[in-house]
Amino acid sequence: MKRTHHCNELRPEHAGQSVTLSGWVHSRRDLGGVLFIDVRDREGRTQTVFDPSDLSAELFEAATHLHSESVVEISGKVRLRPGETENAKIATGMVEVMVQSMTVLNAADVLPFPVDDPEIAAKVNEELRLQYRYLDLRRPELMRNIRLRSRIATAARVHMEAQGFLEIETPTLFKSTPEGAREFLVPSRVHPGEFYALPQSPQQYKQILMASGVEKYFQLARCYRDEDLRADRQPEFTQVDIEASFFEREDIYALIEGLLKRIWKVALDQEIQTPFKRISFEEAMNRFGIDKPDARFGMEIVDMTDDFKESQFKVFSGVVGKGGVVKALNAKGLACVTQGQMETMTNFAISHGAKGLAYIKVENGEWKSPIVKFFSEAEKEALKSKLAIEEGDLILFAADQWLTACEILGRIRLYAADVLKQQGKLVIDPSVFEFLWVIEFPLLAFDKEMNRWYSSHHPFTAPVAEDVDFLVSDPKRVRGQHYDIVVNGVELGGGSIRIHQPDVQRAVFKDVLQLDDETIKSRFGYMLEAFRYGCPPHGGIALGFDRLIALLCGTESIRDVIAFPKTAKGTDLMAQSPAPVEARQLRDLHIQTRVPQKKESAPVEKEA
Repeated sequence: MKRTHHCNELRPEHAGQSVTLSGWVHSRRDLGGVLFIDVRDREGRTQTVFDPSDLSAELFEAATHLHSESVVEISGKVRLRPGETENAKIATGMVEVMVQSMTVLNAADVLPFPVDDPEIAAKVNEELRLQYRYLDLRRPELMRNIRLRSRIATAARVHMEAQGFLEIETPTLFKSTPEGAREFLVPSRVHPGEFYALPQSPQQYKQILMASGVEKYFQLARCYRDEDLRADRQPEFTQVDIEASFFEREDIYALIEGLLKRIWKVALDQEIQTPFKRISFEEAMNRFGIDKPDARFGMEIVDMTDDFKESQFKVFSGVVGKGGVVKALNAKGLACVTQGQMETMTNFAISHGAKGLAYIKVENGEWKSPIVKFFSEAEKEALKSKLAIEEGDLILFAADQWLTACEILGRIRLYAADVLKQQGKLVIDPSVFEFLWVIEFPLLAFDKEMNRWYSSHHPFTAPVAEDVDFLVSDPKRVRGQHYDIVVNGVELGGGSIRIHQPDVQRAVFKDVLQLDDETIKSRFGYMLEAFRYGCPPHGGIALGFDRLIALLCGTESIRDVIAFPKTAKGTDLMAQSPAPVEARQLRDLHIQTRVPQKKESAPVEKEA
């Protein structure tokens, strides 16, 4: 019989009905000669009862030898469970199915790891779980993530269509744009020696769509970057990609706030407050030391530059004299820091070029530090006042150029928060989501090694109108119309208002980024040409879809919300990808490979 109900559907009102369920054997228990088998499908699970007094010996024997994850079809009659056997942990826990017949649709072998016990399964080596991903995905925890991902994708599409946006697919065979991250190259068979590149984003195509009169575009775009991986990065990923004509920054803010409001309601049944707070890049760095701040807890950075500009502590006053700053952070309650934790924080500072990390421990009413003896009473009072110093606090300093000092304490702030959370001194409600717009980033940054300016975001970002005149004369002071949406220290996405005038775009390429005419023409000539024929003002944004789903699912790794993710080395352990190809395929593509040979270690001579 075809199944009549899914495995999360039966309730007390179905008692007495004959039903057929299809699914996987989730668990099997033998209690006093009666066999209980939980059958599971995508929706949930139902307990079935094999009573040998009602079944043929052959059927009962077959049931006793079923391995977990065998696929079965079971028919029987629904009955209410006896009161003491009800299971409140599952939705079908008040009923069970008395089995009358069973068909084994596919008998499973012994599993490489269990999928019925979430605690045991979660401890299984991740590489083994990725090798058998089809088993791993059967775990209700991962299936919940995949289902939520589908619901959010639908919610995003519904919202964007309601706002008048058209979903348009852009090509995934693009051209190389080496200014960005490392790309995946695809050799062309019909154009020997030439290559496509998989797109890092649909940026140029979506701007061309604006020049084409589409006005409002979006897609759930597949993007690719050949970069080293980490928990929130994969070589191929999905982003909610958006572009709109005749939009200004305020229009983008309102659009995305509305989209996220709908998503949070669908995913968590939670109302989030809009509009979101906005802070400039400079304020974010000054207060939090990072451009994607977690604003759910305090521990903000404080500027002490004016207080120490004439200090007897020459490390501080010397830095200020050279145009640097002195910043301080009160890690409240962390005076009990261990030597190892202190070394970790010191190494953070050293990794940014500092010689060490100055600190003060406030213990037993004393300020314990080798630098306190150099401080005047006025300097101590300034510290007390600005940092609200109390017993048990740990004060940390960074004296350097502005950005470096901010980044040092920003990294230490997050580490200190993790330590305090582990000690139970800092409690953050996981249901709280603190949204921020970070705006007014520098348009450009300077590469000392290359001795030239480069785009902080990408070269298509429009400068703030009042800063345009400084593009060539003083690039450092030019702010971009760039914005990032941040929640709980996670950058969900970023975008900008774009340059739409061909002369301004060419000036950025040539006069600021110092690209030659040939490079401009080969990489961006078609864009500049399109702009000449009436391109409207436009802007957009891209949200990291995998990262968004991970946040909603409460997991730190995006691998937990992607059906078939890659490992940290970029491999698919299940499909064994990447893999060698046949010589004929390489010949058709006019490619020869030269793989570096591993050096063999010289044999060790044994002593006589």
